[in-house]
Amino acid sequence: MAALDEAVKKDLTAEVQEWIEAFDEVVAHDWEQAAELLLSLRSRAREAGVPAPGDVVTPYVNTIPAHDEVAYPGDREKESRIEALLRWNAMAMVHKQNKYDAGIGGHISTYSSQCTLLEVGFNHFFRAKYTTAAGDQPGDFIYFQGHASPGVYSRAFLEGRFEEDRLKNFRHELRDTPGLSSYPHPWLMQDFWQFPTVSMGIGPLNAIYQARFMRYLENRGLIEKTDRKIWGFLGDGETDEVDTLGAISLGSREKLDNLIFVVNCNLQRLDGPVRGNARIIDELEATFRGANWNVIKVLWGSDWDELFARDHTGLLLKRMEECVDGDYQRFKAKDGSYLRKEFFGKYPELLKLVEDKTDEELANLHRGGHDPKKIYNAYKRAMEHVGGPTVILAHTVKGYGLPSAQSRNATHSEKKLSDGDMKLFVERFNIPLPAQAAENADFYRPDSNDAAIQYLQERRAELGGYLPKREVPAVNFKAPELEFFKSWLGGSNGRAISTTMGFVNMLNGMLKHPEMGKLIVPIIPDEGRTFGFESVMKAVGIYAPEGQKYVPHDADMLLGYNEKKNGQILEEGITEAGSMASFTAAGTAYTNYKIPMVPFYLYYSMFGFQRIGDMAWAFADSRGKGFLMGGTAGRTTMLGEGLQHQDGHSHVLAGTIPTCVTYDPAFVYELAVIVQDGIKRMYEQNENVFYYITMYNEDYVNPAMPEDANGKVREGILRGIYKYKSAAKPATIQLFGAGPILNEVVKAQEILAEKYDVHADVWSVTSYTELRRDALEVERWNRLHPTQPEKKPYIVEALAEAKGSIIAASDYMKSLPDGLSPWLGQRLVTLGTDGFGRSDNREHLRRHFEVDAPSIVAATLSKLVREGSVKAKVAEKAFAELGVNTEWAGAAKA
Repeated sequence: MAALDEAVKKDLTAEVQEWIEAFDEVVAHDWEQAAELLLSLRSRAREAGVPAPGDVVTPYVNTIPAHDEVAYPGDREKESRIEALLRWNAMAMVHKQNKYDAGIGGHISTYSSQCTLLEVGFNHFFRAKYTTAAGDQPGDFIYFQGHASPGVYSRAFLEGRFEEDRLKNFRHELRDTPGLSSYPHPWLMQDFWQFPTVSMGIGPLNAIYQARFMRYLENRGLIEKTDRKIWGFLGDGETDEVDTLGAISLGSREKLDNLIFVVNCNLQRLDGPVRGNARIIDELEATFRGANWNVIKVLWGSDWDELFARDHTGLLLKRMEECVDGDYQRFKAKDGSYLRKEFFGKYPELLKLVEDKTDEELANLHRGGHDPKKIYNAYKRAMEHVGGPTVILAHTVKGYGLPSAQSRNATHSEKKLSDGDMKLFVERFNIPLPAQAAENADFYRPDSNDAAIQYLQERRAELGGYLPKREVPAVNFKAPELEFFKSWLGGSNGRAISTTMGFVNMLNGMLKHPEMGKLIVPIIPDEGRTFGFESVMKAVGIYAPEGQKYVPHDADMLLGYNEKKNGQILEEGITEAGSMASFTAAGTAYTNYKIPMVPFYLYYSMFGFQRIGDMAWAFADSRGKGFLMGGTAGRTTMLGEGLQHQDGHSHVLAGTIPTCVTYDPAFVYELAVIVQDGIKRMYEQNENVFYYITMYNEDYVNPAMPEDANGKVREGILRGIYKYKSAAKPATIQLFGAGPILNEVVKAQEILAEKYDVHADVWSVTSYTELRRDALEVERWNRLHPTQPEKKPYIVEALAEAKGSIIAASDYMKSLPDGLSPWLGQRLVTLGTDGFGRSDNREHLRRHFEVDAPSIVAATLSKLVREGSVKAKVAEKAFAELGVNTEWAGAAKA
């Protein structure tokens, strides 16, 4: 029986060998056909009930075998010289600054590892424009790894785009000569950088949604479809940031074959190995393969090909797969003799494999990310891949070429080298500088007629021009006049509606505008029905690149769910970060696609700035335009939901971003005035601002806009304050209200007049932030012009005739109105919603936070007692009547 078993085994082995030989023939003919064959076999195995485990990690070798590679099309000698010059100038830039301005910072090692990855792209793949029948179209978009910025500046220097003085002022942006920003910042270098990327995770996330937004514009017929690509360069350590990998499924789900990630796998974070006890490349391969990305590994340079070809036992691969990243980091930090002993020396057969190699040759064995031919083939295959995104995992060495820092734990923190290291660098890369110039870190750029420089210029000319480059076309946008919004200026005709519903109705109207309508991009993170968005969803459709391949259960209803290939709404699902990335793509389309798209992103205000604050800053850095619409806003307006949903601080956070214009309107007519002016400022007047506007879910009758013959009401709405309701008799005190709390203020005005004979004017404060910014600007002007008459802030001018103290109440923290204290002084008493939210109805919530009408009345009387115009006993009795608990610790401590 045993003999029979052996015979069966032998037959099976022979049969397997036949299958492998047959498969090899298919691979030799067409590897893509071989992949289809494998898929078919796997499918058949599942049908037959045979387990067919899927491999998400392939052997630790290059994805593209040497025999499948095409020849490198470039001039390797010239490109090598260019690369050497780039490395030198990038390093000299950082080194020089830190030598003469200690602590200024900068990064050397990231670009050292990434240089060849970028250069193959710059010389052969990164296209600055596409020439079509309709004219020139924007080219490829590149999200650069932020810490590699010195290398990008170095290339611009060789191209003649920057002069030496500019490089000397790297990280010196406040000197007589224009400087260079630390990282990619469009706000600081508006003609150069397109995308801010250095905050970890933001670049990859925005790249994914940028690729998706490009398809959105193509499918809606707003831009011509081209073969342009989105390139995202990132580090392997950056993949620990949640935002980096959190949206990769979108890329495969929407088949974004215009998206290419290049992960610079130098195996190091800032302080040590990314995965010292494992292999980060294996982990990333599994992650991306699991998300159905096309994965291309570029691990070993061409000088390893010979060793692989001579190793007929598979022992070399076995040894590679025994090693973890901590080993690979150590091997590269040591010399060739160490590599011979510790890597090859484990097996006698491997020692024999390299017995004809010198220690120097072993030390110089390249990782794949430093081999132009390997990189070129990976990029070429990525460009040709259809049906989904590609990720290239490139094995590199952090600090490559830096004599004292290569692959060492401290590499990331290297800011300058010793004089000896500078000389060694010059020798290794053959930079034609004398010893003293090397010590001084002098920059070097050959004459324009140098063969290498001419080659560099020719390559960029063939690819359409220089990159990165940011351009803003001439303004060709006419905002609708306020007359267009008259339907929303006239009030709700006695019906109780929320400002959210008023806005949705307004948005519906704007979508029908003959010119602007197609440019509007409604963005919602899966809460459209919460915001009453059904009619909009039906009217313009939800964007779905494959259309609607099913019949929704509510298809027979008037407002059934409606997905379309050319749908206008971006319904993102439950992802504020993804929604913000779409907002960023749309809000910068005026420069990236030369189309002034107008995004409106509606979301729970609580889940805005506190959750995506970093992306909001990046949006401002990008000079983005658009409207963030914070729905279900306020700490006490959002009843029932409790602590995690009730927002009392988003206006405080929004006000920290210099270009974010913030408003907290109480009524739909205020909202209409603000939106119309925002469109005009951003798109017609081309101001680099964006808007944050809060909306509420509380229903109440919305009044019509007051008569405004002299424009004072409109001016007040836009500048931040106007008198909403005057007292019946001469006022002795002023009441400020914002958002729905304005209604509580009006009730307080009535109680004060009827019960306590105290008469107050009521003011609608649409923006404490804008009032404060105006006051600060005026204050600075006065400080700098002491010989000229003082100007007055708008808040002071508006209250010029208003007598008495000011009681200010809003659904936000007290620090918001407190920002006006320098100009209102002791007059100002603030009421706000400091503390954690609670689940209850509005009546109890407003009593809890002391922003309801009785609390406003109590605060008013208390202030008047302190001023001597109301007797203490009157206030004491009023407190009892109003139900004010004078001994409670307060909501801020509850």
